[in-house]
Amino acid sequence: MDLITIDFETYYDKQYSLSKITTEEYVRDPRFEVIGVGVKVNNQPTEWASGEHNELKRYLQDSFNWKNAMVLAHNAMFDNSILAWHYDIHPRIHTDTVCIARAVHGVQTSASLRNLAEKYQIGVKGNEVLDALGKRREDFRSDELDKYGDYCINDVELTYKLFHLMAKGFPKKELRLIDATLRMFIDPVLRIDSPALETHLTATRTNKKNFLLNAEVTKEEVMSNNKFAELLRKEGVDPPTKISPTTGKETYAFAKTDKGFNELLTSSNLAVKMLAEARYMNKSTLDETRTQRFIDIAKRGALPVPIKYYAAHTGRWGGDDKINMQNLPSREDKSLKNSICAPEGHMLIDCDSSQIEARVLAWLAGQSDLVDAFAKGEDVYKKMASSIYNVPVEEVTQGQRFVGKTAILGAGYGMGSVRFKEQLKGQSGKYIDADEARRIIQVYRDTNWKIASFWRACQDMLVKMYNKQSVRIGTKGLIVNSGTAIVLPSGLLMRYDDLNFEQGERGREFSYATRQGRTRIYGGKVTENVCQAIARCIIGEQMLDIAKKYKVVMTVHDSIVCSVPEYETDEAQEYIETCMRKVPDWCKGLPLDCESGIGRTYGGCE
Repeated sequence: MDLITIDFETYYDKQYSLSKITTEEYVRDPRFEVIGVGVKVNNQPTEWASGEHNELKRYLQDSFNWKNAMVLAHNAMFDNSILAWHYDIHPRIHTDTVCIARAVHGVQTSASLRNLAEKYQIGVKGNEVLDALGKRREDFRSDELDKYGDYCINDVELTYKLFHLMAKGFPKKELRLIDATLRMFIDPVLRIDSPALETHLTATRTNKKNFLLNAEVTKEEVMSNNKFAELLRKEGVDPPTKISPTTGKETYAFAKTDKGFNELLTSSNLAVKMLAEARYMNKSTLDETRTQRFIDIAKRGALPVPIKYYAAHTGRWGGDDKINMQNLPSREDKSLKNSICAPEGHMLIDCDSSQIEARVLAWLAGQSDLVDAFAKGEDVYKKMASSIYNVPVEEVTQGQRFVGKTAILGAGYGMGSVRFKEQLKGQSGKYIDADEARRIIQVYRDTNWKIASFWRACQDMLVKMYNKQSVRIGTKGLIVNSGTAIVLPSGLLMRYDDLNFEQGERGREFSYATRQGRTRIYGGKVTENVCQAIARCIIGEQMLDIAKKYKVVMTVHDSIVCSVPEYETDEAQEYIETCMRKVPDWCKGLPLDCESGIGRTYGGCE
């Protein structure tokens, strides 16, 4: 199989550029124009080609064996989508030095070509692209085009060198996952129901106006902090305040996450409640903005799903290209999810790995009774509630079960009583006092004492990492460190760069370096990181198995969404569920389970 490295140079100006609009919008825009392209086959010299669209199309389609090639680019979402959308070229495998760099060096390190070239000391990225601002291909003199070609050739050579340096020892499964992730964007099949979204957008805007009318205020009054504060004072309410984490000064607590503002939303004073609702609705622009973005995409074609490979510290995928598919609303309003449709003659299957982090934690910590309960399909939330309230499992109420669920899913990472109390109130409105919260947390820790012991083992691992000592912890000694990084089952590293500590009241307080500064790390947080990273490794392997037979169109948290032919929906659902219950060899004994839904729309799968 050939390795073909590519880099496209395209027209851009002050308004039409990747810094202003999304990759999808840029590549599909009528203003799009290829100035030229650099192509390198294996270790042969890079070729530079420039010409009219049809000339470049013939050159690219006729000169290279794409069907038996791995196509490499630095930011393949851009270059490889140009190949697919403008030249109808679909290689065997896609790969990307940006993706590889994020996995190899961590998400805190810049993955720009310039930064990586300097890091590896393989050359210097040029600046000629700056001279191309606002210039169409016909605007370049011959010597300028040659110079631009040299710039492009240099980028291709740097990308090729980086690949061979970073991909040495890089797990083959991860290369396949990079390909699977890129294909969600490069080879789109999902359709968008634009008329339904137009109706939703109109209703959203009308709803916002109605909230203003009901409160008898203007948008300007609720959007301004000072004017909104004055409206509250007129109703006899002192505006809630907080200390700004940025300035250290007192400021209004009007953010939707502020406790004071949430109390306004639930105020017994109807006028105050209506004012708060009017502000909340009109300040919330994400749904409106994203709905409009979806409508605009629908005008240009199928929905390319932008999923960022290795987006998080734990290796999990993340949202990208300004339409974060990882957090589409699903409870109050499923309009966006319902607008995402399967291609003609197909259905969507959304398969979610059930309680995977809680299962991983129980297995990893050796909490065998909880592992057995998961394996037998027992209601572990009821079992936890039974211990908390000292009642038989069959007598546990729904409210008690919710407390048990919150404990299983939240307290497993060392959550304290204060946070538990807040989470319970935030998620269900259930209020418990401080003593009750402490009691519940203690019951959880006593019942799951091996999990509590695992937190301490993770804290000890931080000490060992700081002292440059190696240690293995967890079932089968699965968790091992290499310097200040944890080696994941995938073969990749989860980094805690520049690990250090300060002496606090409770002992050593560790932190590690990030782009935002230093981030606190402790045993419970390491436990959370490890469980999320292992869950991601498992889901990655399952995704590759599923992709052997069906088109994976999206991954969201612990779920995988596939497009399958309508005539074999039942067979496909069985196959996908079998894949997502498959336990990798390195974690035998971990009881996995899943649940799936089928629908013509993404929202209809639930």
